[in-house]
Amino acid sequence: MDLSTTFESRPAADPLGAMAASIKRERERAGLSLSELAKSAGVAKSTLSQLEAGVGNPSVETLWALAAALDVPVSRLIEAPRARVGVIRAGEGPSTRAERGNYVATLLAASPAHARRDIYRLRVQPGKPRVSKPHMPGTTEHLVLATGRARVGPVDAPVELFPGDFISYAGDVPHLFEALEPETTAVIVIEHA
Repeated sequence: MDLSTTFESRPAADPLGAMAASIKRERERAGLSLSELAKSAGVAKSTLSQLEAGVGNPSVETLWALAAALDVPVSRLIEAPRARVGVIRAGEGPSTRAERGNYVATLLAASPAHARRDIYRLRVQPGKPRVSKPHMPGTTEHLVLATGRARVGPVDAPVELFPGDFISYAGDVPHLFEALEPETTAVIVIEHA
């Protein structure tokens, strides 16, 4: 199951409003005033002001000029702004279950375009260890055990973890997660090379 599609941006109900918010967000992120961005992009300040107010209808050339002045891809000015705060409550979020074993992984954050990592919350019950096949070369997994007790790491050298313990290991070799107590939970960051 490809969970990355779960977190893709949805088309905005108001595309001009979304574009206005994106232009303003990127201008503020760059630390530029309206005047400074307008001058750098070769766009009239009044045009930029209208665009940020959501009442302008920019040409492709205007968007390219603004994107170049902000040093961002044009898509960043077109996409809907992402929420600054994202919350996934315990028990919520897109989850997948292991075919064998009592292992549930809930995607907390898919890798954005500029990063190569995914974050999951795990809930695992004692039983047969969850053995994962090697991921792409260069993959590293970082895990913090939240509750319970578990054996985690490369198949040939797993480590017993207790609440609060952290482990980092190569994810491009066979590795396992074995819960040693009921309701064992952890947060894992999978860093792709």
